[in-house]
Amino acid sequence: MHIPTRLRSNLKWLLPGLGVKRWLLMMAVGIALVGLGVGTILWQVHPLSPIPRALSLGFFPPWARALVFGLTGSGLVIVGLAKMNRTLLSPFAQGSGQVVEALYRHRQRERGPKVVAIGGGHGLSTLLRGLKAYTTNITAIVTVADDGGSSGRLRRALGVLPPGDFRNCIAALADDEALTTQLFQYRFPTATGEAGLDGHSFGNLFITAMAEVTGSFERAILESSRVLAVQGQVIPSTLRSVTLVGDLRAEPVGVN
Repeated sequence: MHIPTRLRSNLKWLLPGLGVKRWLLMMAVGIALVGLGVGTILWQVHPLSPIPRALSLGFFPPWARALVFGLTGSGLVIVGLAKMNRTLLSPFAQGSGQVVEALYRHRQRERGPKVVAIGGGHGLSTLLRGLKAYTTNITAIVTVADDGGSSGRLRRALGVLPPGDFRNCIAALADDEALTTQLFQYRFPTATGEAGLDGHSFGNLFITAMAEVTGSFERAILESSRVLAVQGQVIPSTLRSVTLVGDLRAEPVGVN
């Protein structure tokens, strides 16, 4: 049996897990109660008048009236909801199918497992990018010991926590904002070898500036996450400046 594409797309609103059917049922019950209330008022005002009888199709048998009112009311509700849905959601998606599929995926990820990832570097951001497809309940705890590249320069010059690993994690958890993510990850080319913007990432500069504006690195991460509609949360492992130190002195090894 062939089902038209538009009808098949609209039927997806009835898929389990969307949280839509309960509200449709509530709305239908509300409309029915309003109809009963209006009918009761008309009958009480003019019980013998031909107007209420005509409006209620009293000249038809009861089963025919129930069928006509049920089919007509259901049809009007469905058409009204479809038109309202198209009007309200058209600025955000092209077609109802994409909306319902995006809603279904979002609801499934909301019910996903709660995951806490601890680390830094490219490994953590790569892991987060994969986890994002299965759950939005992600908390990334990022280390603050990075002292190389753009992050190291900003750290030494301004005394801020290194923003590089946070930038990568925020970009990895961004909700399909391709252009914004590319902007956040953009790195100024090293052309002159002089100090300035050479080698700096725009995202690092953005987070650093946000920290200066808000007065808090933690708040800067939160606001930057909102800009990219991050699915989950990114938090620093500590707000104190941390430096990794390695002792490379060789210890004597006994030989039997």
